[in-house]
Amino acid sequence: MLRLLVVVSFLFFIVSCSTDRPTGKTEAEVLFKEAQDLMKEERYLLATERLNTLRQQYPYSYYATHAELMQADILFAQENFVEAAASYVLFKDFHPKHKKTAYVLWRIAESYYFQLPETFDRDLGPGHEAIKYYEELKRVYGKYEKANSAKEKIVEIRKMIEEKEKYIADFYYKTEVYVAARFRYLDILKNFNNQTLRDHSMIRIVRSSGYLNEQKRCKRHFKIFKTKISKEQRNQLERALKACLN
Repeated sequence: MLRLLVVVSFLFFIVSCSTDRPTGKTEAEVLFKEAQDLMKEERYLLATERLNTLRQQYPYSYYATHAELMQADILFAQENFVEAAASYVLFKDFHPKHKKTAYVLWRIAESYYFQLPETFDRDLGPGHEAIKYYEELKRVYGKYEKANSAKEKIVEIRKMIEEKEKYIADFYYKTEVYVAARFRYLDILKNFNNQTLRDHSMIRIVRSSGYLNEQKRCKRHFKIFKTKISKEQRNQLERALKACLN
């Protein structure tokens, strides 16, 4: 009797599964809809299985391309941001004229954004990549609904990068490695528009040159910086030059 109940239950399960499948004109469409439903339920492994089956058995189907994008979305939803970024980039490269390119750019940028560390003193490589794709989104799809959010995140990431560059330059300066410090401060002037940071860098460049006993460099840098530094910091720049020459 128990064995009969087990068999009946199993058959009922099989029938239920078969009748619960979504409808579609093709098996590829059915598989895609199944993956959609599974993803909504956060059953990501099963959704991935359906997508893999779809792409393997029906590689030229209309839904094969959609399956590629959904697979990237699943990785993003699972917070596998390194793999998600790679998947979105691959999709963008293979489908450059896809109607969801703006969305793909946003998700690439977001995938890199979510790889950022909590503090600026760690690897900010993903931040540079995020900015690149946020900028492309703004430039090509300025009316996309996430364009304004992209601007805000670019500002946020750039602030982290600025803080890190200042931290490194200041570290060299404080440890009296003045050649490296000066190189870093000069690099800051090339790459950043933050006036407070630029003022700090200009003063430290002249001071570093002074500590290196390079009076000619002090004079040359002062001549360039005196019209670029803010009025509030001009006295500090003049003091740095005076210290260098004395």
